Amino acid sequence: MGETKARNHVLIMIPAYNEEQNIEAVVWNLEKNYPQYDYVVINDCSTDNTLQILDRNHFNYVSLPHNLGIGGAVQTGYIYAREKNYDIAVQLDGDGQHDPAYIKDIIKPIENNEADYVIGSRFINREGFQSSTTRRMGINILSGWIRLLCGKKVYDVTSGFRAVNRNCILRFASEYPQDYPEPKAIIDAVLHGVRLTEVPVKMRERLGGESSITLWKSVYYMIKVILDILLSRISAGGSRNGR
Repeated sequence: MGETKARNHVLIMIPAYNEEQNIEAVVWNLEKNYPQYDYVVINDCSTDNTLQILDRNHFNYVSLPHNLGIGGAVQTGYIYAREKNYDIAVQLDGDGQHDPAYIKDIIKPIENNEADYVIGSRFINREGFQSSTTRRMGINILSGWIRLLCGKKVYDVTSGFRAVNRNCILRFASEYPQDYPEPKAIIDAVLHGVRLTEVPVKMRERLGGESSITLWKSVYYMIKVILDILLSRISAGGSRNGR
């Protein structure tokens, strides 16, 4: 019989694309104040000095040879978590918006076997940075569509601050939405019976730099995700009827 690999507990996955202004502070904060968590930065073929900063500081990172986008970078994190045998994977953005102090709250429902998938939500207590008015409108629309078609109310559908258990790690390492993945991953999880919940968190404005999501990208994003929701729901209904 082969030897079973030892299990590790929590991995913090940090996708990063052109985060030279933020990534050093984000990782140093983790190393100094939250040493109980392992981490890996996924450098998504940044064109600025992100890679040089990771290398100079001897941070733990994976550097992708081609830009895969946020979906591909996060899936790389899940593959890393699968191969290193982690029980829980937490996604933490590299721009400094997510406060690691809330990691314990996000993983608690998983540790207590109350949930498989946990989202850190800005909109439960409505404290901290709430994003722009335009983005909040889009988030509310997406939340309404998900509730209508999937039967699950999720307040912060675009939050990248989330944690999953081992079963979800295995699932997402094999298949993960590549284009604007946060709402789509929620839909896929809900339609496959994953226990999903939200916990309140406070978020901050990014430490530096600018978001790559412009107003027009936000509009495109919302329309595309709504179409994906419809197609996913139709596909799920067809699969059940075909049994």
